[in-house]
Amino acid sequence: MSTMNISLPDALKSFVDEQVHSRGFGTSSEYVRELIRKDQERLQLRGLLLDGARSKPAAAADGAYFGALRDRIRKQTAA
Repeated sequence: MSTMNISLPDALKSFVDEQVHSRGFGTSSEYVRELIRKDQERLQLRGLLLDGARSKPAAAADGAYFGALRDRIRKQTAA
């Protein structure tokens, strides 16, 4: 595992220390890793949403669509 050192103003260092203590992280590194993972997930979700917004509309998601979806799921779980 690589190491990275960061400098924080006292107010941010105190905030990190409070989060580590109150949210059950063992170290500030665990807290920062979790923040980075969440940011990666956010960026991935944003990309997926943008891809979806750029895509052409598909079939309408009406009652018939959801009925067919439920039927397909029931068939898969019964098998």
